[in-house]
Parts: sequence; C-alpha cells; structure tokens
Amino acid sequence: MTMFFPEDCLILVVDDVSKNLQVIVEMLQNVGYETTFASSGQQALERARAAKPDLILLDLMMLEMNGLEVCEKLKADLDLTDIPIIFLTASTEQEDLLQAFEKGAIDYVTKPFHAAELLARVRTHLELKLAREQLKKLLHEQKVLIQELERLATTDPLTKVFNRRHLLILAEQELKRSLRYNIVFSVLMLDIDRFKQINDTYGHAVGDRVLTVMAQVSLNCLRTVDFYGRFGGEEFVAFLPETDIDEAIIVADRIRENLEKTGILAQEQQIFITVSIGVASYHLRDDSVDAMLQRADKALYRAKNQGRNRVIADLL
Repeated sequence: MTMFFPEDCLILVVDDVSKNLQVIVEMLQNVGYETTFASSGQQALERARAAKPDLILLDLMMLEMNGLEVCEKLKADLDLTDIPIIFLTASTEQEDLLQAFEKGAIDYVTKPFHAAELLARVRTHLELKLAREQLKKLLHEQKVLIQELERLATTDPLTKVFNRRHLLILAEQELKRSLRYNIVFSVLMLDIDRFKQINDTYGHAVGDRVLTVMAQVSLNCLRTVDFYGRFGGEEFVAFLPETDIDEAIIVADRIRENLEKTGILAQEQQIFITVSIGVASYHLRDDSVDAMLQRADKALYRAKNQGRNRVIADLL
C-alpha cells in the first residue's frame, strides 16, 4: 500500500467567515497539508474546478449559496464527483445533515470542533480516497492484463491475426448458428505459392514479412464480421458469415488480386507473391467445421495442381 503523506494532499476549505478560514487553514498547514480556500459557494465551485482538490471542507450555512447547494453542484460534475466532502456544521443545524448525506457528503464535524477530531476525520477520508484510487488502478491493470492474456491466447504472435485454436472456436459457433437458422456461410483456405522457395532464397526474416503482409492484405479485403487467422505455416483460413459460394469466390479473387500486386521489400528489391485459394460453403451434409475445411482443402489442392495463383471452389 502507498504511504500517506499530508504534503501530497490539497484541501479546499470553504467558509464565508474569514476567521474560520484562517483557523482551519492554519491547522491543516501545520501538519503539512496543501490548502486553498473559498469564501462563498460560487467561489468554491470555481476553485474546485481549477484546483481539483483531494478533499473539501465545506461550511453548511453560507449566504447566497449554502453548502447543500454547493455539494449538489459538485456531485453533479463528473470531474469533481469523486472528491470527498466533509461538512462543517453548527450543532443547531443537525436536521440539515440528512440532506447533506443524501447529496453526497461523506462526513461532518460539528462547530466548535477540536483540532484533533477534525484532523483525524480529514486523514481518514483522504486515506480512504487513496485506497479507492489504488484499488481502481489495480482493477484497471488487472483488466488490461486479462485482455492481454486473452489476446495472446487467441492471436498468432507473428501475424497478429487469430490463431488456429481460436479460429476453430469461432467457426464452431458460426456452424451452430447456421444449423439453427439455416444460414449459409463460407470458408476460404489460402496458401502462399512457393513459400519454401521464398524462405530458401531470401531467408526466414523475409519469409516472416511475407506472412505478415499476407495477413494484412487479406484482412483489408474482408468485412469486420468475417474472421480470419493463420492455420499453420503459410496457410490461412477465413470464415465468411452469411456468404454464399458465389460471393465467397468474389472475396477470394479480391484477396488474390490484391496480393499479386503488393510488392514486398527483400534485400533492396521488391518481390511479389501469389496465393492459391480453395473455397467451400456450408452444406446440410456438413456435420462439423472439419467437413467444410476438408472440402476447402481439396479445392485448394486442385488450385495448386492447376498452376497456382487461382481460386477454385468446391461446388459439391
């Protein structure tokens, strides 16, 4: 837990009696707190917005705008709503305290007050505020960590697209949706042509760059509802929800054409790659994602055998 230091805390003191302001400010400064003050409700709002204090000591009864009105306005301001407010109140004003708590005050001190009591309450609520901020920060860091772990668990580290495991999970969900609502969806299986030759000629660093470009160019040709990932090696897969075989062929050709004209820097020269793509659409006889993938893989194999750099669809 972070240590508490009074000098790190700014306290706004609000009272329309100058003598009260002087006494309270001096009391706080003697133990190390930074202070600022306001002698009216309107001035208190202006000071709070400008200084963003860590805590506000607020006189309940003031002319023009009383403490309840000030408290209500402070709590209505999203930038100021988390600032703890302690009311300073005369013993004859006890009936107003219920309203004070309803409007967001966290505590009160009755006038005439003892310095030790006021300082103890101030410190308690500042420490509580610090603890809340630390917890909020910890929860945020934990959330970010969980998100990062989820990203690492679902993403291919090189290309930053989905990995095989997560891609299959999403595909299973889409298959269930298609079975339930009889909605068509399609799959593209993509394989970089002569990838081993690229690695052997230019080295694995260039090969990695080719894979990354392949992933990015393909993603740019897909919709946000499509899901795309690296299936293994130089093989990628895209699932296209609510897309029939004809539409899927158009998408596949768009990817193939864009990749064909995308230059990749390798050893001070540009190289160009091609891709073969097999396409299949969901059919009632498909009882699993694997059945679709097998058909797309067979179509991809035919594309390779027929000269590469082409799209072949499994038309059943």
